[in-house]
Amino acid sequence: RNFIKIKWVINNKDRNEGFIMSRVIEENGRRSTEKELWSDKKRTIFGLPISFTKYTLTDTRLIIKSGFLNIKEDEIMLYRITDITYKASLWERMFGVGKLFCDSADKSATNFIVGPIKEAVKVRDLLSDNVDEQRDKKRIRGNEFFNDSMDDDMDLQN
Repeated sequence: RNFIKIKWVINNKDRNEGFIMSRVIEENGRRSTEKELWSDKKRTIFGLPISFTKYTLTDTRLIIKSGFLNIKEDEIMLYRITDITYKASLWERMFGVGKLFCDSADKSATNFIVGPIKEAVKVRDLLSDNVDEQRDKKRIRGNEFFNDSMDDDMDLQN
């Protein structure tokens, strides 16, 4: 019989980051922890967090929770994210926010937008670093460049 027990715990205070939240997952007696690296709400008028969309980045997943009465929660495993693009209009830059346009191999969320959020460039770098780290841990390499490099090699030979 399978059982999964999930709880959030607050670890010791880190000097630079304050308190660190960890998600402890216990599945069939095995225990693993997941650290929350970043969390923010979607920003609206004047960069204020007046929204019912919350983004949470852990060391293994990106969670997008939206809604007030009807709640929808998407979980995208970081190793499935294939591309991250940062965009910010002049208006968004004036208020210190930006958007991240992400592509993933996840079937439920192939293209999704994170934002507008504060410090989007820092979040993009944090997300990108953790995507690479998760791919290395799972020994996953994208085959997206395989066909392109074959075409480039053929162009050089002709």
